[in-house]
Amino acid sequence: MDLRDKTVLILGGAGLVGMAVARKSLEQKPKRVVIASLRREESEAAVEELRGDPLSASVELDGAWGDLFVPARLKDRPRADVLADPEARSLLVDDLYGELSEEVIQRSTLGRLLAEVQPQILVDCVNTAGALAYQDAFASAARLRADAAAGRADLDSVERHLATLYLPQLIRHTQIALEGMKRAGTEVFVKVGTAGTGGMGLNIPFTHSEERPSRVLLAKSGIAGAQTLFLYLMARTPGAPAVKEVKPTAAISWKSIARGTVRRGGRPILRADAVKPIPLAEAFGDGAASASVQTQDPLDGVYLDAGENGLFSVGEFETLTALGLMEFVTPEEIADNVVREILSHPTGKDVVTALDAATMGPTYRAGALRSVAIDRMEALEAESGIRSVAYEMLGPPRLTKLLFEGEILARLYGTLQAASELDPLDASSKALALIEGDADLRQRIVTVGLPILLPDGAHVLRGPHVKVRPEEELPLRDQRLVERGWVDLREQNWARWGVRCKTLAREIAERPGVCAGSTGDHEYGDETGALRPGRIASWIFRVEEGGARIKR
Repeated sequence: MDLRDKTVLILGGAGLVGMAVARKSLEQKPKRVVIASLRREESEAAVEELRGDPLSASVELDGAWGDLFVPARLKDRPRADVLADPEARSLLVDDLYGELSEEVIQRSTLGRLLAEVQPQILVDCVNTAGALAYQDAFASAARLRADAAAGRADLDSVERHLATLYLPQLIRHTQIALEGMKRAGTEVFVKVGTAGTGGMGLNIPFTHSEERPSRVLLAKSGIAGAQTLFLYLMARTPGAPAVKEVKPTAAISWKSIARGTVRRGGRPILRADAVKPIPLAEAFGDGAASASVQTQDPLDGVYLDAGENGLFSVGEFETLTALGLMEFVTPEEIADNVVREILSHPTGKDVVTALDAATMGPTYRAGALRSVAIDRMEALEAESGIRSVAYEMLGPPRLTKLLFEGEILARLYGTLQAASELDPLDASSKALALIEGDADLRQRIVTVGLPILLPDGAHVLRGPHVKVRPEEELPLRDQRLVERGWVDLREQNWARWGVRCKTLAREIAERPGVCAGSTGDHEYGDETGALRPGRIASWIFRVEEGGARIKR
């Protein structure tokens, strides 16, 4: 991959690593670099700093800002304000827990940013794990339980807690990122990740004043690990960009060393003073604060700016980075690896590639035994006279629906070629007669939880439980409801099956035979021409729905 004349979007670009990546990328002469940060002033300051670099003379530099984990209309509001506003909080929770709709993508901060910038290269330097974990679901759960015990657990309490849960936020973030990158034509995505503990183990002494190890710290590590696996899966998704992750496992330092006002979260730490002793028994009760004063004078001193990790005194930095403790790595070293990976120069530091190399995939032995298992199961079916079709163990029941509809076709037409020439109205009529006349087939469908939509589209046959039911997102007349898990006997569905069968029959006929070499896949056809529900369902998943694995 060449960065020359490309658009590079750096999320968390105003941070320590983000700025190092930006500077390093300038050497490759990109057309445009966009620095995205949480706060506008951070982004604009970063852009101005980069404009002072001689390498930026021919590069368009722009800034973007806002919270990437919320709808765009909330992007400039502190999370505490969003949670305190019932309307804003409800929108956030709806977008986290509802289906990934077009509306959700278009109104998300990240979705809009990707659509506007259209980056060929995306580098994510946001500490995603920290941003999510430090919302502290443990404290939120304690507050919710206290509210429930006091009879105050209303919608407000429930929504506040839901908005802090980590996985729904990470899942939605991943979904929007993938869809946004596919639409933008992003070619390379590099995540600068974290281990959560700076590379230390569960004995890490740098905690959050809790038990060792800290629950919040372990939540951060858990989210970091989950995101790594999401990236691993994203890299195996057709249409996704090349996906890489560089995961530093040491403290990252440093940005600057100076003497001045000490700040936390961008705000000065104001000096306080203890004005009188107070008995221990009273020191933490109501009114105890009167024994101290809060001044308006800021705390000052010599500090090392470690970026998002804050400002460290010499003693703090010396302890943190000591040999055998967290130690440290420089942002420039991280940026070197990020840019080298973008340029397709292997660094040995891409975690996604490491997982690819370390995980077990399909094996020759399993492939050899597959046909043995299938042959034996079919022999037992022939001996017993039972066609089992599907038990609905994989869920949701999209596959079960396809297998039963394929079974109906197989019983009505026998061969793939005959099914490709079906008349939809005739097929609908014959399918209804089959369902009405074959109690075993009908019972197998409704027993595993699939309704049967009759040809009139106004009536169903159903059992005591249903796997896919109408909901607010999927009203009764929504076609998606039927597609996800109803056997559909309507004419329009059989017309679709006819097209499928015709397409697959043509593909088999036009494909080079086995004697012509190993250029094609030879699984979908059958030497007898028989229509096999499992094979046609696999073709639908793999070809029609784009569900094929790309790494075997």
